[in-house]
Amino acid sequence: MDENTLQELKDTARRIRALTIDQIGYFGVGHIGGALSIVEALTILYYRHMNIDPQNPAKRDRDQFILSKGHAGPALYSVLADKGYFPQEWLHTLNVGGTRLPSHADMVRTPGIDMTAGSLGQGLSAGIGKALGHRIDGIDSKIYVIIGDGESNEGQVWEAAMSASHYKLNNLIAFTDYNKMQIDGYTQDIMDLDDLNAKWVGFGWNVLRVDGHSFPALNRAICKAKEEKCRPTMIIMDTIKGKGAYFAEGNLGNHNMPFDYDTAKEAIARLEKGAE
Repeated sequence: MDENTLQELKDTARRIRALTIDQIGYFGVGHIGGALSIVEALTILYYRHMNIDPQNPAKRDRDQFILSKGHAGPALYSVLADKGYFPQEWLHTLNVGGTRLPSHADMVRTPGIDMTAGSLGQGLSAGIGKALGHRIDGIDSKIYVIIGDGESNEGQVWEAAMSASHYKLNNLIAFTDYNKMQIDGYTQDIMDLDDLNAKWVGFGWNVLRVDGHSFPALNRAICKAKEEKCRPTMIIMDTIKGKGAYFAEGNLGNHNMPFDYDTAKEAIARLEKGAE
């Protein structure tokens, strides 16, 4: 990855992070922590790796993305608005009555959403269904899924892990947002995931571990995952919950946090100052 590309990605991530803080702050409360921890992953997927067309969001051979940890929807909405799937003005309708941008991603309401996020634990199974369907239909594309570390408490995640390995779904690339916090506390205290790498290896996956805020590391991992011939890939991302928002970063209470618009504007100003 050359320096110009790296700088473009950093600038884009800063813009996405600002849009995300702005939309949640405008509403006054939201899942700021888990949204900001996946900004780099979303940025490198949508701006460098995914075969997509905002003018033709339903094109048959597109790569597809599933945000299983659907409460991080505001970060995905920021990306989709920035890419032109819908007007940026929609971002200030987050969670209001009649919105096209509900708290959790909804494929019926929002252009560019490939799968509705329901109860935690379901997204990886949906990704397997899509990956199998594309194989059967002869569609050469990738299915990307982001799951949470807290979400990984769900048994369905591990049933899905076993299925994806059994069917040798090399067109499935998943990410774990390993920010080590969940709604009730630290993941190691709620339900310790222990050696997460070994778990996924044990389920037959190609496993890569990266700094989830490093574009070069993410890029290398995705490129390696694309080269995998006979296994699904899990990219475990070490991240910081609330990354980039001074009032939320690393704060255990940031899962669904109230904050006013003035605080949002101050956080955005600090982001921009940090880029100087």
